[in-house]
Amino acid sequence: MWSCKNKKDIIVPLPPATTAVALPIPAGWPAIKYKLDSNKLTQQGIDLGRKLFYDGRLSKDGQFPCASCHQSFAAMATFDHNLSHGFNNQFTTRNAPSLANLAWQNNFHWDGGINHLDAQPLAPITAPNEMAETLDNVLNKLKADTKYPAMFKAAFGDANINTQRMAKAISQFMLQMVSAGSKYDRVKRGQATFTLPEQLGYDIFKAKCANCHNEPLFTDYTFRNNGLSLDPNNKDFGRMRITGNKADSLKFKVPSLRNVNVTFPYMHDGRLYSLYDVLDHYSSKVINGPTTDALVKNKIPLSNFEKGQLVAFMTTLTDSTFSKDPRFTAPN
Repeated sequence: MWSCKNKKDIIVPLPPATTAVALPIPAGWPAIKYKLDSNKLTQQGIDLGRKLFYDGRLSKDGQFPCASCHQSFAAMATFDHNLSHGFNNQFTTRNAPSLANLAWQNNFHWDGGINHLDAQPLAPITAPNEMAETLDNVLNKLKADTKYPAMFKAAFGDANINTQRMAKAISQFMLQMVSAGSKYDRVKRGQATFTLPEQLGYDIFKAKCANCHNEPLFTDYTFRNNGLSLDPNNKDFGRMRITGNKADSLKFKVPSLRNVNVTFPYMHDGRLYSLYDVLDHYSSKVINGPTTDALVKNKIPLSNFEKGQLVAFMTTLTDSTFSKDPRFTAPN
């Protein structure tokens, strides 16, 4: 695919009459992974990406836009359902994760099968159990629309509509989804103070959870087998599906805990419905198999008291300003 080639990044100049937009990078955060020189953010590109993100015509029957699985009120994740839904009343095989803070990632999906953000939308658009469309059909629909040619011209300098531009516009919209406004963030900026349970939970978190869920992104974006059993129906072996290496069996990308209180259910297949279920798994239900991660294979001892304090802390990672941000809702 054009966006997955290992070539030197091309610096693309901004089209004339566009309005440059800065990527919001919180103080103290690491460097971003996304190469903005090849896709500079503009208000016109973001507006185009937002329209595309919410346009059901990117799917075969018009019923499944990107936003059908990534809902703004759920921090751009799938709300409540364990598996995301797709074309013809099908279920997908995984739970759609939050789209927050994508500029800091260099691989996507639970198995890391996509290695560039610009390529990410193409997978669900063409997956038979997701949006089930072809790229040619999508482009033909966009070209036939009365508004899209002008929007593509405003964003990219001319009215040419192609796959690369469509994907770049969606990337621009998603790159703006930076979540850094939780109580945790305010505490770190000296603008708020943890309650006693929250502080105790933070201390427990740093001692028992932070090896995988590093601050400030609350993930290290590695792939790990966290001791879940293989689902006999989906038979999802995770990272091994991409690498073909048995050492990667049942390994999935460590998810960010930002907004974790509103992105349930949990794990790659949504099998756990509450944070207490997650903590129970790590404290007593880890399956020690050949590829189970060394950090959890002996389980993580947690008392009921510690679980309660951890949940209190993780609630401070909820960024209500992100979930309610009108920039990420459907355009008028």
